[in-house]
Amino acid sequence: MISVVLADDQALVRAGFRALLGAEPDIAVVGEAADGLQAVGLVRDKHPDVVLMDIRMPGVDGLEATRRIAADPEMSGTRVVILTTFELDEYVFEALRTGASGFLVKDTEPLELLRAIRVVADGEALLSPSVTRRVIGEFAAGPGQGRAPELPRELEQLTDREREVMILVAEGLSNDEIAGRLMISPATAKTHVSRTMIKLGARDRTQLVVLAYEGGLIKPGWLTG
Repeated sequence: MISVVLADDQALVRAGFRALLGAEPDIAVVGEAADGLQAVGLVRDKHPDVVLMDIRMPGVDGLEATRRIAADPEMSGTRVVILTTFELDEYVFEALRTGASGFLVKDTEPLELLRAIRVVADGEALLSPSVTRRVIGEFAAGPGQGRAPELPRELEQLTDREREVMILVAEGLSNDEIAGRLMISPATAKTHVSRTMIKLGARDRTQLVVLAYEGGLIKPGWLTG
């Protein structure tokens, strides 16, 4: 059973999500929050698999709530999916930087929402290659969003193969696709991805995409599609 917390300041939105998710035999809504502070408290108490997190909420907003969840080792098993009205949103990029596993626009089709919850709960990042790259590419090199000063040193820890794998992750390739591209086994590809995440302190593949841009491995506009 996949446990989910809904965080949105609009009761009607939460009710809609609860009705949709409640009809699924493998998904259970274990709590609702009207602001970020409540969301963090619910995650700490319930340890859900997934949080559907609105960004704009009163008090502690979804961005700060995501940051707190991602920074707390006791909540490391919870994945945050950001809900946004607009794809190209600087707050979405910041949420990805601070630990969100992906994002969905609020008018996402119900089947896509359900698929996303299952993908994230299964431990994968919610990477829609074209949309996620567009958001990251739009804001990674913008004012105030330059590369992190410590990142180049961190990237030096990586082997040439790990950097190569990181770039392929940024292209949106799965482990099987990376294996095919590099002519290695899927297990070896998975190992390279895991080691790269550990060395860089990344929670998941989405974090690797952000770091690839910020570290200069990928330049905005290089990848299309």
